[in-house]
Amino acid sequence: MQKPTKTNAEIYRRLLTYVKPHRRYFIISIIGFLIYSSTQPLFATLIQQIIDTLQTKSREQMYYLPLYFSGLVVVRGIGSYLGNYFLAKVSLNVIHSLRCEIFEKYTQLPTSHFDDNNSGHMISRITHNVGQVAQAATDAVRKVVQEGLTAAGLFVYLVYTNWQLSMVFLVVAPIIALLVNYVSKRLRLLSRRIQDSVGDMTHITSELVNGHRIVRSYGGEDYEKRRFVESSLNHRRQSLKATTTNAMHNQSMQLVIAVALACLMYMALFFMEQSSVGSFVGYLTAAFLLPRPFRQLSDANSDIQRGIVAAESLFEVLDIEGEQDTGMYQVDRCKGALEFKNLSFQYSKAHERALIDINFKVEPGQTIALVGASGGGKSTLVNLVSRFYPHNQGQILLDGVEINEYQLANLRRQIALVNQQVILFNDSIANNIAYGALAGASRAAIEKAAKDAYAMEFVSKLEHGLDTEIGENGVKLSGGQRQRLALARALLKDAPILILDEATSALDTESERYIQAALQKIMGKRTTLVIAHRLSTIESADVILVLEHGRIVESGAHSDLLAKGGAYAKLYAMQFNEHAEQNI
Repeated sequence: MQKPTKTNAEIYRRLLTYVKPHRRYFIISIIGFLIYSSTQPLFATLIQQIIDTLQTKSREQMYYLPLYFSGLVVVRGIGSYLGNYFLAKVSLNVIHSLRCEIFEKYTQLPTSHFDDNNSGHMISRITHNVGQVAQAATDAVRKVVQEGLTAAGLFVYLVYTNWQLSMVFLVVAPIIALLVNYVSKRLRLLSRRIQDSVGDMTHITSELVNGHRIVRSYGGEDYEKRRFVESSLNHRRQSLKATTTNAMHNQSMQLVIAVALACLMYMALFFMEQSSVGSFVGYLTAAFLLPRPFRQLSDANSDIQRGIVAAESLFEVLDIEGEQDTGMYQVDRCKGALEFKNLSFQYSKAHERALIDINFKVEPGQTIALVGASGGGKSTLVNLVSRFYPHNQGQILLDGVEINEYQLANLRRQIALVNQQVILFNDSIANNIAYGALAGASRAAIEKAAKDAYAMEFVSKLEHGLDTEIGENGVKLSGGQRQRLALARALLKDAPILILDEATSALDTESERYIQAALQKIMGKRTTLVIAHRLSTIESADVILVLEHGRIVESGAHSDLLAKGGAYAKLYAMQFNEHAEQNI
């Protein structure tokens, strides 16, 4: 069911709630702008007094006018400082709060959200959209308050001096309202396009940075440059359209106000004949000061429209339901018995089921190997065990308890995962092994895990050992070294269930032999699910399951499956022949 679209007023009210915790600073800034705005009509009265003084023979007040002028400048400066400084504090606090809230939400979103959404757009929400939102919540408010109060003060002065003439501005008010309404809709449309273009540029740049080796190896530099240039040109086009819309809006508004001022000046020559020269000049001075605050209010409207569009994109993320975690069951350490009963699964946007009627049981300490061609459902199966995707057809039982009944964090504490695509962080080797909840591990425990994973063989040769910085995603290490660090991380976790998803695929033959020896030691102590492409690495598994198109087509021990001469035997013979050809 699609959620009802919220109005701009509702979005902006929600946005202003982020200002509420900093309302003291905000109130001080408003007071500062009030002080600043009150000086504008006072300058008009100063001009009036100067001219009236020049028209009289008595010049006693003349000596006080410079002090009056200097005092106004000082007061205006104090008001401007208070307003801008404290509003800047509010703005930076709002940016910080929003960025942290969005990032925290990213840590809670289900895996399916990351599958379905462009990483560049997700990053640009934190980097670009948040800035637009903060500008709407603070800077735009500053303009509205400061320039709005200035315009109000000048208008009050005009009405007080001659209310009949001042009614001219009420005639142009509907025209200005129509202009603002049209421009607001146009700016919202363009702001969405600009945000999308920023997300595209971020995504293309991220792909180039992460995949620069592939780009260079396959001569993709020109292709990537064309992609980025097209994206940047699109951003430029949309930004120019927004700038043009703003400029035309400002000039149109200025023209309307200028016509009103021309009429006002013409009428003043007839209706202010009895007024003093000072009143006449003071009145016109105040009238001619009005266009500037109106122009600033127009700019504030532009900021608000961009902010509303940006806020809408942020609130869409914040309103997404996080990973389902309704389970209450907790256990310090499970035994590791897994059972799959009539399990079927289909991805949300897929046309066919990824798993169909899966049934098998794993006893504590057993090693189950999952083999088969790509797309057979092996990775999907192990992802369901960790509840990266929710299942609602069939059951997955851990120690006889459906995994959906486990508290999510508690369930994942029972599982150590090593993926084919190793993820390392731009930190030291020690911190990569003792990552997250493992950060409190002792140095001795980290060294033991690294030793058991045969990582100390290369770590000990590094200048800083375990304290060596490895670069983004371990760029300074080889594929086999990165894989061994990932395995060391899993060993340090010492969870009762170990999932190895092509965990030895990046290892050379010698490293693989070491890892296999290490795995043999630890597999007997925990339940292990192994996804393996090299069938030679899982010959000693207790049970081998062959998956094809989401179904288990064969199961049994290595020798039994070979004797059957079925799907497993064909896979094994195919790999054996390939290996033999490579060795010729």
